[in-house]
Amino acid sequence: MAPPADDQDAPASPQTNDRPSRLIDIAVALLLLVADVVIVAVAAIVFVRVGMGSAQSQHSSAAAHSRDIPVLTWLVVWRVPTVAATGALVHARLRMPVSAVVQSVFALACTFLAVV
Repeated sequence: MAPPADDQDAPASPQTNDRPSRLIDIAVALLLLVADVVIVAVAAIVFVRVGMGSAQSQHSSAAAHSRDIPVLTWLVVWRVPTVAATGALVHARLRMPVSAVVQSVFALACTFLAVV
């Protein structure tokens, strides 16, 4: 017997769920968690070092240090939380709940560091 000419009569594939497996979701979440911890730790160290380097000493005049922050610095500081929030949204749209939660917590941590 010849196969059907069109695929309308062909049975549907057994896996109609577009969602990745839970194991893949957890593995991706763990990889993202490690990367996020490293990023937050490095950012915190950089912020502390920059903050300590720009702190005024008792003997320096107030006019010697300016608190003006360039626009480029603001863009860099706020880009990381924006990218993290976008990553959380992408993982939520991919229906990977564990990865979405990890990325959401990372976005909150980045936002906190940006505000600080």
